[in-house]
Amino acid sequence: MSEDMVLLLGKALGETVYMVAVSMTIATLLGVPLGVLLHTTAKGQILEAAALNKAVGAVVNAIRSIPFIILMVAIIPLTRLLVGSAIGTTAAMVPLVIASVPFIGRQVETSLKEVPYGLIEAAQAMGASPAQIIFRVLLPESMPSIVAQLTTVIISLVGESAMAGAIGGGGLGDLAIRYGYQRFRPEVMLATVVILIILVQLVQLAGNTLARKLDKR
Repeated sequence: MSEDMVLLLGKALGETVYMVAVSMTIATLLGVPLGVLLHTTAKGQILEAAALNKAVGAVVNAIRSIPFIILMVAIIPLTRLLVGSAIGTTAAMVPLVIASVPFIGRQVETSLKEVPYGLIEAAQAMGASPAQIIFRVLLPESMPSIVAQLTTVIISLVGESAMAGAIGGGGLGDLAIRYGYQRFRPEVMLATVVILIILVQLVQLAGNTLARKLDKR
């Protein structure tokens, strides 16, 4: 493989890491509160609100049901409005965030359900407010599980960022399509696949390690 192609691979890897890191940060900031809302407004929970829970849940399920490739194309006008372009790494982050927020919300909701309700009752008996229960009981107790779930989301984002290359999103997926597929260079395709595998393995290792450190049981 030529030196120029190695440089292109390095640049594409940087674009992929940039897309995933920024998208994951924004999606986490939006998705974790969404998951808390879904859990705490459910029946029998501390902020029970059945109508709100059903409405938010329906929107979450609707977005999650849209295949990512269709979502990318469908929101091109919104992407142009937000970032001024529908092509490039920054533009690709818009559908990545929109696809990830509902996914994170459901994952966080699942993690919060694992917290024994007895802990919540004990906190209520001591006069804790709903906010105190969320920040001092629910989130700390479920943090190892949340980290494990977020690791899964990051890995999913790596795959979706590669898919974004199909419409000029940049990164390893774009490189694989333009140089590997369209120019019939299988070594480029192989290199991008190997890099993606290594990237996913590193993410999984880091997530597992952090989850274990946070688990006080």
